[in-house]
Amino acid sequence: MGQRWDPQAYAANARFVAELGEPVVALLAPRPGERILDLGCGDGALTEKLAALGCSVVGVDASPEQIAAARARGLDARVMDGQRLAFAQEFDAVFSNAALHWMKDPDAVIAGVAHALKPGGRFVGEMGGAGNIRGIVLALTAALARRGLAPELPWYFPSAEEYRAKLEAAGFAVEEIALFPRPTPLPGDIAEWLQTFAGATLARLPEPERAPFIGEVRAALAPHLRQPDGSWSVDYVRLRFRAAKAG
Repeated sequence: MGQRWDPQAYAANARFVAELGEPVVALLAPRPGERILDLGCGDGALTEKLAALGCSVVGVDASPEQIAAARARGLDARVMDGQRLAFAQEFDAVFSNAALHWMKDPDAVIAGVAHALKPGGRFVGEMGGAGNIRGIVLALTAALARRGLAPELPWYFPSAEEYRAKLEAAGFAVEEIALFPRPTPLPGDIAEWLQTFAGATLARLPEPERAPFIGEVRAALAPHLRQPDGSWSVDYVRLRFRAAKAG
């Protein structure tokens, strides 16, 4: 992946991310004996579930720390850039949850997936889509602008139409694709979410400026994302799809 993940990102949120992944696992409909590639596997929480269903699973992720955690689960997990997959027609399915929006060259990702799949194989995933974390993006962009910094953020959030066109251009038949809001309660404070998932943005600031920056963004988000009981939610919009490679 072009943007390396914060090593703490999935470690701090493994259970949270795994719970969010359940519907896309159902869309994958894995069958025992299938060979499946988990693209952006993180620490292997969902990879492990696929293996428990009797699938032969390979997990790949750009983070050596996350791959080490996945290997500690006894999984076949490999450090690999999702935009430079090195497989040729060996998988029945490629699966991805909450990872594709970190890969900012989607055409390279889709081409690699197509090359990795057997004829007739399926590509099933869920990612952030158009409008995902809109409030957070606006607050981060405004806070960066006040510091004279360009609004460079580490995510790619496509519309259903855009991603369908990319899949079809690569030879996939899109069987299902949908963009839907998924407001999600957080297990902690929004400041923790920002430290974890906006780490690349925070890294652009000198260390002493990061805490005030987070406080400023947190204050901007409070009227929109903080609940009456003091808990926080995130304005997720997800893009979920299933596509088949030509046979």
